[in-house]
Amino acid sequence: MQALYDVPAPAKINLFLHVVGKRADGYHLLQSIFALIDWADRLHFEIRSDGRLQRHDSGPCSDCLPPDDLCLRAARLLQQQSGCKFGADIQIEKNLPAGAGMGGGSSDAASTLLALNRLWGLNWPRRKLLELGLQLGADVPFFIGGQNALVEGIGEILHPIKLPQQRFALLKPAQGISTREIFSSPLLARSDFLAIVAGFPAYTQDLGPDKSSAAGLDRFDSRHAEILGSGFGRNDLQKPAEACCEEVVQALAMLKDRFGNSRMTGSGSAVFARIEDEASLSDQPLFSQNLPAGWIGKTCNSLDRHPLQGWAAD
Repeated sequence: MQALYDVPAPAKINLFLHVVGKRADGYHLLQSIFALIDWADRLHFEIRSDGRLQRHDSGPCSDCLPPDDLCLRAARLLQQQSGCKFGADIQIEKNLPAGAGMGGGSSDAASTLLALNRLWGLNWPRRKLLELGLQLGADVPFFIGGQNALVEGIGEILHPIKLPQQRFALLKPAQGISTREIFSSPLLARSDFLAIVAGFPAYTQDLGPDKSSAAGLDRFDSRHAEILGSGFGRNDLQKPAEACCEEVVQALAMLKDRFGNSRMTGSGSAVFARIEDEASLSDQPLFSQNLPAGWIGKTCNSLDRHPLQGWAAD
């Protein structure tokens, strides 16, 4: 195998995001549902025999990529840990905006690990790739895991779940948000973990004591997943974001006015709404045609699983 082309790196949205604690090292503990959507970057890989790793950029959001992004760091880490002598030319068609809270960089890194694992003939199991992913960032293991998931810890504890098919409208304002500013804000709320569990009593019973991200758990009751995926909870980072970014307030209001609901995803400035009535799209021009300069709008469908879910053995 000499090349892999058109490798998808899909985005995710946080259907809710609760801050439930803080570790001694300062990292916040979260509980969230990550849902995959069909808005994606596209990556192309060609093998090199000289061991060099080079990135080539294209796409509407390519100017947001730093010189040494998570994609290159993922390739370098896999090369070092495996002792592989091959390199790769990596082209990223960057469609996902930076700073959106949709995991674009983490998804690129995960797809890079999955693709190079195959291209270089390493055939590492998912467990080993998950360990590498966590070294790169808290969201990377989710995309390697390949399924929608209830996520805990700092993002490394994954409980795969089934979610109902959904359609979303997303808005990414031009203005970005400092994650550090959000998490240090006095407006940052903290959710009551026990109250969340009490609301879904099958939680501990279905998942059991094993919370390893490599466990491949798929026992979360789908009825509870439907409840969680249809408007449950909130994003605890939203109030601090609204305080420091007026465009987030505007975007939330635009979506709520159009679709009757809105919520911020992750710690970036992107917001989303569930599209519950297709007439809301057909009775007037799409909202993306009337956006302020620098804003990005898109309608997306949820995914049942990651397109590369079968690229690593469990």
